[in-house]
Amino acid sequence: MNHSVTKDQIEFFQQNGFIVIEDFLSPDELEHWRATVMNAVKKRNGQKMPGKDVKTGEEDGINEDAAYFGKVFDQLLNLWQTDEGVKKLMTDERIGKMAADLAGVDGIRIWHDQALFKAPWANPTSWHLDTPFWSFSDRKALSIWIALDDATLENGCLYFIKGSHTETTFENAGIGKNMNGIFLVYPNLAKLQSVAAPMKAGSCSFHNGLTIHGANANMTNRYRRAMTCAYMPDGNVYNGTPNILPDDYLQAIEVGDTLNDDAQNPLIYHRNKSNL
Repeated sequence: MNHSVTKDQIEFFQQNGFIVIEDFLSPDELEHWRATVMNAVKKRNGQKMPGKDVKTGEEDGINEDAAYFGKVFDQLLNLWQTDEGVKKLMTDERIGKMAADLAGVDGIRIWHDQALFKAPWANPTSWHLDTPFWSFSDRKALSIWIALDDATLENGCLYFIKGSHTETTFENAGIGKNMNGIFLVYPNLAKLQSVAAPMKAGSCSFHNGLTIHGANANMTNRYRRAMTCAYMPDGNVYNGTPNILPDDYLQAIEVGDTLNDDAQNPLIYHRNKSNL
């Protein structure tokens, strides 16, 4: 695993809000990740999230355009909670250190993982932010996006609005059908340049949760598969947004409580601790 980041890479990430790491996984590691993720996806049988009855692509009761959004991507969350193989991948301390180094924080917790699969002919993913959906507010939160297949201009690779994380806020603009919807909230950012991030399978990207990003439609007859994980810097507190937190956990916490339950958000790296 190509798990070391240089000073230049850290500076690039913090300035631009994203970075691509080529050849993150070796060929053998890539095959292991593919097999492990696909096994976990198969066992989940379409269930979007542990403890919830919603299946990926189904109407969730809040979006009248569910038919459209159900064809943006297939999304399965917190596979680490239901599959030991994925848990071992997601809790790798080496990846946690990469995230901590790029973000410039001491500790990293898993917020949630996601298998994100764009099916053949899938709709585009409009420009959006990540952190405003989450149950904490931290300008240094970030995600890793690992390409299990080649991510190309034709099948829906990621695009980023370079440097947008320095100006966006925690206002949740949502993910709409119109690609330019986010610029109604941040009109001054419409002038910034977008950057495509095609990646060969086994490469990865990291992006800040306040970096505007999106993806084109899948214009091919093949899947574009990715495994992702969102990271919360250690020490964050609950902001009142439920997001992926289970009902029993929500009943036990209040706004302002520290999100430090290792059963829900495991601490996978801290530079002042060892043997996590």
